Amino acid sequence: MAAPLELYCWKGDWGLPSIDTDSLTVLAYAKFAGAPLKVHKITNPWRSPTGSLPALKTREEGSVSQPSKIIIHLRKQKYNADYDLSAKEGADTLAFISLLEEKLLPALIYTFWLDSKNYVDLTRRWHADNVPFPLNFFLPNRIHGQQLDRLRLVRGDSGLEPGDDIEKELYRDALECMTLLSQRLGSHKFFFGDSPSSLDAYVFGYLAPLVKAKLPNAKLQQHLTSLDNLRLFCSNILTLYFPSEGREPPSQKPSGQADGGDFDHEPHKRRKQLLSALLALGAMLGYAVLTGIVSIQRVQSQQAIDAPHRHRPQDEEDEE
Repeated sequence: MAAPLELYCWKGDWGLPSIDTDSLTVLAYAKFAGAPLKVHKITNPWRSPTGSLPALKTREEGSVSQPSKIIIHLRKQKYNADYDLSAKEGADTLAFISLLEEKLLPALIYTFWLDSKNYVDLTRRWHADNVPFPLNFFLPNRIHGQQLDRLRLVRGDSGLEPGDDIEKELYRDALECMTLLSQRLGSHKFFFGDSPSSLDAYVFGYLAPLVKAKLPNAKLQQHLTSLDNLRLFCSNILTLYFPSEGREPPSQKPSGQADGGDFDHEPHKRRKQLLSALLALGAMLGYAVLTGIVSIQRVQSQQAIDAPHRHRPQDEEDEE
């Protein structure tokens, strides 16, 4: 019997089992292949065995990161969603996955992490609300920097910076990629017939967040909305393999509703925020006392009163 496998991935929202493209790809493939995983949906990457998400924890080979390596490991465990593919279909799978990584992935990174309005109003806000305190203060910006580095690596341009020109180029490539995917899928349920494969997992992982997220700047999303078969493809996978997450989240209620809900919890939320701020202030004051910052300032003030004619200590000592 195969050793138990544990998958650590980003938690879900927006009616998705995960908000992260890589996590969605692995979750979908595991469902397609029938891999019995114990899934940990978290919002702190440092709680995973590799310090990143997604990550697969195994008994034989330790921990594995990155969707491609996780899928390879699942295949070694006899969980292979591509088992029935022909040689040509296998080659087509590799070609389309390369196309996704080259043409669609850069645009997704830009849309969620580098477009200033989407990042501030959706991506950073989601992480600030869901990542545990105090990581939520700096983790979004840290991931933002990592995603910019990832985009530069994919594009082969170490000096790439967000802007209108690069946005137009990335979106043009992404629109062409989505159109090709739509043409290849046609009226089929999945890309190679009635059974899903690794290509279906990748396409779902890339497109599902674009279908479900409420993006303020929806340039890329608008083109996907016009491709009915791709939207239906994502909806079918959610319904068949993730029925509990596939429903729309009930959290967004009209502000006029009077049946309790978020309004009843607002004082508790404010109280928690106040307590967090007081704890942070207390920690800073404690650090100042323990490191001698407060006592040094007091001694210097006393010296200034008792002996104004004495030479003042050097600036380097004040900065310490």
